[in-house]
Amino acid sequence: MSSEEVVVYVLTALGVVVVALTRLRLRGDGGGGRLQVGRRLLDLHTGAGVAALVVWTTFLVAPTDSVLGGDTAGIIGLALWWLLAVAGILILVRWLPSRGRHASAGAEDSWSSGPGLSLLAHLGTVVGVCVFTWAYLNSTV
Repeated sequence: MSSEEVVVYVLTALGVVVVALTRLRLRGDGGGGRLQVGRRLLDLHTGAGVAALVVWTTFLVAPTDSVLGGDTAGIIGLALWWLLAVAGILILVRWLPSRGRHASAGAEDSWSSGPGLSLLAHLGTVVGVCVFTWAYLNSTV
């Protein structure tokens, strides 16, 4: 196994953590930021994340001459990863400062006092998806 493959597998495992912790952090009325994250956006993030993890992991472990290990499965997996990454960036928007007469103050998080954890997770996911795309395009995985 090459070092690129190891990086892809590790980043895939970290994707599980990002999807699960985002769901846990933002469930119910909890979750920091200036605005509450819409349930549909959170559901999109979770759904795309679970689907990306299932399809991508299946693509990684399936034989390359099978349907599940073929190009179509890889492209679908990457598309789901990109959808997850975009949804994660949209979740980060809640941390942008709001201005105006009716702007509300930022809410406190139970896990941190700021956007650090969300920034690390979601910007890291974007980097991870770029690595996945690079590895796919270079036939490393």
